[in-house]
Amino acid sequence: MRLILTGGGEALVLGGSRPTRDLDFGAVVEESSRWPEVEQAIAAAAAEAGFPVQYSEDIDRWSAIAIPRKRFRSRPFRRVGRLSVHLLDPRCWAVYKLARYLDSDAEDLIAVLRTCRVSAMALARLCGESLRTSPRSPALFSFRAQVEHFFRDHGRNVWGKRFDPERAVIVFHQTAAIGK
Repeated sequence: MRLILTGGGEALVLGGSRPTRDLDFGAVVEESSRWPEVEQAIAAAAAEAGFPVQYSEDIDRWSAIAIPRKRFRSRPFRRVGRLSVHLLDPRCWAVYKLARYLDSDAEDLIAVLRTCRVSAMALARLCGESLRTSPRSPALFSFRAQVEHFFRDHGRNVWGKRFDPERAVIVFHQTAAIGK
């Protein structure tokens, strides 16, 4: 089984310092007939730890903003017996954080993007591609505004004084095909 850590738990692993109140992850179970057993194990572990969990076999469904399948990435982090724990690629993780975009998400984004040295232009392109390929909904307008806000208001905190937020927004717009 593979567990793909995301949310505030991943932020802590990748350099954030804000405490989280739950654990979010994707669960990849090779044999679908084993789901009841897996769900029982997750529930027992959560109860023993006294920590709420949120999980799904497809974490992309948690948001109206979808990461294109070919761009969805994770990397191995730890192995615990037969369980392989992966971390969601920081760029993919950032798309989900930008889609929700609470104050706590902005705090996590600044810490993680800085620590992981995520390229601003790579993030702008993935956000643009995610916006362009997501199913049409009112969430697309919010996501666009939140990405633009993050680059303009927090970009220099992540990428330094020489960062050009308008260039990142232009790359985001071009990739999303905004205005075409």
